Amino acid sequence: MIDPNLPLVDIHRHLDGNIRPLTIWELAAQHNLALPANSLDELLPLCQIQDKTADLLAFLAKLDYGVSVLANPDACYRIAYENMQDASLSGLDYVELRFSPYYMAQHHGLNVADVVAAVVQGCADGERDFALKYNLIGILSRTFGTDACTQELAGLLAHKAHITALDLAGDELGYPAPIFVEHFKQARDAGWQITVHAGEADGPQSIWNAIELLGASRIGHGVAAQHDERLMQYLADQRIGIEACPTSNYQTATVIDTANHPLKRFLQAGIEVTLNTDDPGVSAIDISHEYRVAHEVIGLTVEQLRQVQMNGVHQAFISAAEKQRLLDGARAR
Repeated sequence: MIDPNLPLVDIHRHLDGNIRPLTIWELAAQHNLALPANSLDELLPLCQIQDKTADLLAFLAKLDYGVSVLANPDACYRIAYENMQDASLSGLDYVELRFSPYYMAQHHGLNVADVVAAVVQGCADGERDFALKYNLIGILSRTFGTDACTQELAGLLAHKAHITALDLAGDELGYPAPIFVEHFKQARDAGWQITVHAGEADGPQSIWNAIELLGASRIGHGVAAQHDERLMQYLADQRIGIEACPTSNYQTATVIDTANHPLKRFLQAGIEVTLNTDDPGVSAIDISHEYRVAHEVIGLTVEQLRQVQMNGVHQAFISAAEKQRLLDGARAR
């Protein structure tokens, strides 16, 4: 299903949603932190999805176990480094790792900028050791409110040269885009790209707001776009990509069943939709799994899968020269 002659990318992948269960267990032991489990086997159903959850917020609660053991910057460094290793082992040629430093910092009162620094160093060392190209996307966790997001943005801006884009994630219904306009103006002024979680837990207007108010050039999930023909045409015309994550969308009950995921409809509408893992540690998947699902369950043809794979390169937050290097590298394999 994956074309080996094309680059394989994952551009919607949460670093703090891909903490290995064994790492959670070991960090808890290292820092004398209690977990509601007596063994690694007991921990697995707590930190990973078994089938699906009630909604997005129930899904996000699964991430709490991983970040609860980030007791110091060294722990943040470790999970960033392991994320690079995991991405390399899954066969990726390029990965964009997004993370919420406030969310990672809050359980143990860490300094947000220190968390960002640890993640930056962990990923840089991972790039060196695993020969994998990456970029970092900072997340504002809307669930904690605008003041917390102001702190989070400040921590990210303290290392702005190492951040490529800004994202807005969390409780989409409770904390809509209009209250974050100023945050995203600062991000654009810093020269960052913009991608926003929208149309996952709310309707098409949330996607319009992400584009028109926040300046998004990519949309995370975007499932609700299927209900607005004018929006789909706009996304296609403006080459605003949708970062599709089918397994995650099933697990969060964003879609009732994976077979009816709008991925195929988006492709047919000419939208540059991409295929991504979202929170692979929580979902217990890898990128190959998502391509199999797209082919065997959603029904994409081999040619459509190639288009999705190429869309990932087109939509990546890298220069045209870097995209060409990815293509040349894949052809040389």
